[in-house]
Amino acid sequence: MLDLIIRNAKELNQEPVEIGILDGKIQQISSKISEEAKEEVTLSDTQYLSAGWIDDHVHCYEKMNLYYDYPDKIGVSKGVTTVIDAGTTGAENIGDFYHITRDKKTNVFALLNISKWGIVEQDELADLTKIKEEKVAQALRDYPDFIVGIKARMSKSVVGENGITPLELAKKIQSDNEHLPLMVHIGSAPPELSEVLAKMEAGDVLTHCFNGKENGILDHETDKIKEVAWDAYRKGVVFDIGHGTDSFNFHVAETALKEGMKARSISTDIYVRNRNNGPVFDLATTMEKLHVVGYSWEEILTKVTATPAENFHLTTKGQLQPGFDADITIFELVDEDKELTDSNGFTRVTHQQIKPIKTIIGGVIYDN
Repeated sequence: MLDLIIRNAKELNQEPVEIGILDGKIQQISSKISEEAKEEVTLSDTQYLSAGWIDDHVHCYEKMNLYYDYPDKIGVSKGVTTVIDAGTTGAENIGDFYHITRDKKTNVFALLNISKWGIVEQDELADLTKIKEEKVAQALRDYPDFIVGIKARMSKSVVGENGITPLELAKKIQSDNEHLPLMVHIGSAPPELSEVLAKMEAGDVLTHCFNGKENGILDHETDKIKEVAWDAYRKGVVFDIGHGTDSFNFHVAETALKEGMKARSISTDIYVRNRNNGPVFDLATTMEKLHVVGYSWEEILTKVTATPAENFHLTTKGQLQPGFDADITIFELVDEDKELTDSNGFTRVTHQQIKPIKTIIGGVIYDN
């Protein structure tokens, strides 16, 4: 007997499907499941499902002061089954973060900040003595199933007078530790965007890719995407949204799309203040912003499921396939206007909203 069957389901392609779940895993996917289950849920004709949404850039270590939130407030309650904390903690406090996430409903993973205490202060990479490769290596050994990569924030307010050096150190740590995933934050110069991109390789994740800053990917004089950004994009650097309080601009995203450049993954850079006060609010709102820019819902869903799972080696997540984790988001597309605001105060109006209805994590159903 199965634990759960989801009936009358469909993905965006409208093909009818039923999903059988056992022991927290997807056991069967079929047009009709004849077996019985301990529990069944039947979707309405207006509801869709997808693999569970993954937000690969959040800040949810609740003991911090600058950037913090609570996993279940940005996760399960918002239709998000998995969050990846993007470098809030370093080697000295990752253990505490790990332990307090064990009783959360939402799946929580972490990118380890290369600075040993994480973002305790805004300029965590201004003091290079805080970057201890041996401590990073030990943390990776201690929490191999929790830490899915490392994070380096490369903007002037973070690195101080150290320029590109912290990224060089991050790349060495990456190389010395089985080339684990690396996420790089970009902001104001120095270091210059060209310096940062020159150090990045295929598979490295560039977050805040569509920020509106002078040191971003848009040349504000020509109103075109900088060639150095195109070079990085073509060599396989992963462009990630990382919306945040100050890092998503509609015009940059629209210009990039017109030139043929798309973000590969969609994330929020959410924490308690931009969740409560905007402009982020939640992952669904960020997804709506990419839809109003011109992305299809089908590709948006891929960018919050299969793509982040692939980027951070979450091998049992991101797909509706037998053997994968039973993490599923049930949602509706509602034809209703909504004003959306980017990080610079510019607005667009979407005519269709995406609203999570139920979140299933490990086969357990939660209402939104």
